[in-house]
Amino acid sequence: MSVRRLADASVQPASFAFNKANAAAAKQWIAKYPKGREQSAIIPLLMIAQEQEGWVTKAAIETISDMLGMPRIRGLEVATFYTQYQLNPVGTRAHIQVCGTTPCMLRGAEALMDVCRSKIHHDQFHTNDKGTLSWEEVECLGACVNAPMVMIFKDTFEDLTPERLAEIIDLYEAGKGAEVKPGPQNGRTGSEPASGLTTLKSEKAILKSTRDKEAKAAAKAAREAAAAAPAAVVSQAPAAPAPSGPVAPSKSSKPKTDAPETSPALATPSPVKVSPAAEKAASVRAPRHSAANANQASPEVEAVSKPRSGPIAKAEPASAFKSPEAKQPAAKADARSKTGKPSLEDKNRPAGIERPAAVDDLKLISGVGPKIEGTLHSLGIYTFAQIASWKKAEHEWVDGYLSFHGRIERDDWVKQAKALAKGGVAEYIRVFGKKPV
Repeated sequence: MSVRRLADASVQPASFAFNKANAAAAKQWIAKYPKGREQSAIIPLLMIAQEQEGWVTKAAIETISDMLGMPRIRGLEVATFYTQYQLNPVGTRAHIQVCGTTPCMLRGAEALMDVCRSKIHHDQFHTNDKGTLSWEEVECLGACVNAPMVMIFKDTFEDLTPERLAEIIDLYEAGKGAEVKPGPQNGRTGSEPASGLTTLKSEKAILKSTRDKEAKAAAKAAREAAAAAPAAVVSQAPAAPAPSGPVAPSKSSKPKTDAPETSPALATPSPVKVSPAAEKAASVRAPRHSAANANQASPEVEAVSKPRSGPIAKAEPASAFKSPEAKQPAAKADARSKTGKPSLEDKNRPAGIERPAAVDDLKLISGVGPKIEGTLHSLGIYTFAQIASWKKAEHEWVDGYLSFHGRIERDDWVKQAKALAKGGVAEYIRVFGKKPV
């Protein structure tokens, strides 16, 4: 972005003040902003000052900053940032802004700049010898379809040729700028193509009023034709359908329910008055949810009766946690061949006891967790002393029942249980040199 500086001190006026009309306008702009935010009015106030003086002077920036109670450097920041503010004197009768963006360049904007160079000054932001005219190149002025174009004050002049711009400059130089009509300068209306409209030539397709007129005219012609036809022909002809009004939205897709959204008694205005009790009685209840039915595949889809997901047959839970009192039939006494576990009726099964009032924390034995402790409880094992008394055959039975494959012997449950049964945690630490895990 180019550096923008204030004009030389030699051309700066000593002071600035709004005239009566502009002072009133400035007060109106300041009043539009909430209390404490009045400094936001600096942008419109600087524009009012520029329209009054032709350009933004240093005195105007300082005066407006003081009016708004803001530091003068803040006012200078705003004025030098926005290119809409002219920081140097411009022509007293016209400052011509030539659009130099791509659409205008493609349509001859460079030729318009050559006119400004020859009739005003070779360089931008310089006035002519009389100080009445100046010019500059600006970015898009917003009428690309009517390119090329210029802006003078707040008016835009479009569809320009170099010859027409020269005429406009001469009129402003002579003080007759008010005689120039803004807008397209080639007779075009609005922004339609230069060759004339090619689409939307008729309003029938876009205006409801014209469609309504056509519909009324067609209905009238049909009625007149029916009245002019012979009575016999009219009697044989099918009756014309009665004109129908707007079709109300259908509720056929909505279930019959007593929800407020579909209750005719709540429509406004409603010709139907139904009590909530009657509406509820007429509503249809939703079917009960059935997880088995929801999981069943359709025979037409699967060609077989089976669930949509999950195993076809779910195995029954193993009998590992059956109480010691549970007796199995003689035929199932030896279940090792089917389940891989030793029988509960095996002679090597450790003897169980009734649950005592004080149960030892078997989880202090390394290798026993909450689940294993529960399994031992189901076998009637509740104390350290019971485990300490196991013989080799007994802890092998428990090892096979828990599917540990020698882990009880490796972890030496019997030795751990003996230490805990003898002296608790203190004895365990003395024997093993560490706390129970």
